[in-house]
Amino acid sequence: MKLSRLTSTLLVAFGVWTWIIWPRFALAVWQDDRAWQHGSPTAFLWVHVLLIAASVLFGTAIAVLGVRGWLAIRAAARSGAAERAGKIHTR
Repeated sequence: MKLSRLTSTLLVAFGVWTWIIWPRFALAVWQDDRAWQHGSPTAFLWVHVLLIAASVLFGTAIAVLGVRGWLAIRAAARSGAAERAGKIHTR
């Protein structure tokens, strides 16, 4: 499957957005009074920890796909430029 430059850019942007937003949200949840009861973590905290972990994992995987798409586009462009310059002969 080939990704367009726009699609690859959007995937990388989503991954960056994930790494900007979710750690800040994690800090807010950690500091929330509902996260702790008598010094012990509550279900509120555990549910949000799982949500944040899944979101960061998926966001990272999506960003990796975007980066791989960008690298494939660059490799194809280099290959095409080399063929046009006559440096690579195809049969």
